[in-house]
Amino acid sequence: MANTPQSKKRARQSVRRQDVNKARRSRIRTFLRKVEEAIASGNQETATAALKAAQPELARGVTKGILHKNTLARKMSADVAREGDHRLIPEQTEV
Repeated sequence: MANTPQSKKRARQSVRRQDVNKARRSRIRTFLRKVEEAIASGNQETATAALKAAQPELARGVTKGILHKNTLARKMSADVAREGDHRLIPEQTEV
């Protein structure tokens, strides 16, 4: 239990941040699921579109601290390899 005013405020902030982070994590998982489903369907255009839509969302997860940058690199590499179009790998940028 928080006792000082500062610790009470930090507890409130923590709950708010937890809700925001949970929503972001859920959104990222949804985009990844859409990519997986598009790849499984076998439709190249759908898979490419889903992957292009997911890339900015994954990068945003890194900048917001939801994902580690190496986790992003691993997921993107695996998705691009499964999708089969190696032209979609973005240029290396320092995050």
